[in-house]
Parts: sequence; C-alpha cells; structure tokens
Amino acid sequence: MYGRLARNQALLQGVLAGVRDLKNADYAVCVPYPYLAQAQSLLQGSNVAWGAQNLSPQDEGAFTGAVAPGMLVDFGCTYVIIGHSERRGLFHESNEIASAKFDATLKAGMKPIFCVGETLAERESGITEQVVATQLDAVLNRAGAQALSKAVIAYEPVWAIGTGKTATPEQAQAVHAFIRQRVASHDSQIASGLCILYGGSVKAANAVELFGMTDIDGGLIGGASLVAEDFVAICRAAQ
Repeated sequence: MYGRLARNQALLQGVLAGVRDLKNADYAVCVPYPYLAQAQSLLQGSNVAWGAQNLSPQDEGAFTGAVAPGMLVDFGCTYVIIGHSERRGLFHESNEIASAKFDATLKAGMKPIFCVGETLAERESGITEQVVATQLDAVLNRAGAQALSKAVIAYEPVWAIGTGKTATPEQAQAVHAFIRQRVASHDSQIASGLCILYGGSVKAANAVELFGMTDIDGGLIGGASLVAEDFVAICRAAQ
C-alpha cells in the first residue's frame, strides 16, 4: 500500500528505462487499484506488464468496496497477485478463498501469481512442506493441474518478508523443488514448464545466487520494487 501519482510516475519511468533493453525475462508491476489507469497509460506498448494485488472472486454485485475481475480487465491487467501472505494473515483469507480468487482470475483471462509459504513457527515445527502442500492443493483440487499452465506460483516464506531475513538459496530451492514435484504428481509436463518465483527480501545482492537455483525462475519483489534502481538491478540478475 504505497504510491502517489508523482512518485509512481518517477518510479515507473525509471523501471521502463532500466529494463527497456532486457529481453530475456518477463517483467510486471502490480499496483494499488487507484493507480491502474496510470500504470496502463505509462506502460502500454512496453516490455513491462501490469496487474493488481488482489481481486474479488465475484463477477459483480452488492459487495461494496470490492473490485471485480472484469474491472481489472478494463484496465489491461495481465497479472493478479492471489493469496499473498499479508492477505492470508492480516485479512484472514483462507485457502478456499484464495483458490476461488485464483479461479476467477483465470476465467477473466488474467494470470494469477499464486502465493504459498509458511510462517516462522511452521518452519520451526518442521511442517513447511505440509503447509505449502495444503495451500497448493486448494488450487489443484479446485482448478486442476492444467490451470497452472496459465499461472505463476510464488513461494514466499512469511518469516523472510520485510524482516531482512532471507531463506538461503538452498532452503528456497528445496521448497521450490517440492512445489514442482507436487505439481508433477498431477502432470509432469505442466510441472516442468511452471514458473515458480521466490519472494522474501530479494535484493540485488542476493538475486543472482537465488535465481541460479534450478527451480527458482524469478522473484516476487516487495520492498526493493519501490526504488527503480534496486528493482532494475534485480531484473538484470534475472537475465
């Protein structure tokens, strides 16, 4: 929940200039709802896509304050972040709600960035894989493995978000490999082509090592995305 019109313009123009010649990866920014029109205006025709941070699973109706999938489509959104740990934790979104939003995103023709991840207590209890499997299975059981061919998965260990702590590349790789194997148990072809991002205090200093892991295909960037130079440096690492 950051942004003002003037700051957004400077940030997005800085990102555009920085990634204009970077062709070996995909780039997207997911902005707060009020700034979708601004993002569309500044980014259309570029190599940077845009999207939203959330949506309602409802098409329309008496849901004051909610934003429907079709509204996002009107503003050219390609991506929607679904099930982010802050939505799950602060707003009590269940696996059922997250999977319904995943489904709604796909049906509207957009690509979900579906987030999974464990808290520090869950990691210390040794149930990381159990937690991630339950979150992932909510989507697999509702939409099927084939739906993941049109989606992105993001592993974000909750204990490493905004804390300055980062999962080691080996810790992150282990969970990414587990996610890919879990999907492969349903469809090996979908699993091999699945894009799995890592999100958890990714910075320019650690991006190259993280992205060098076999099953880490990129990053879901939080704090570092608020400074164009930092975000662009991470984008360069993705090359």
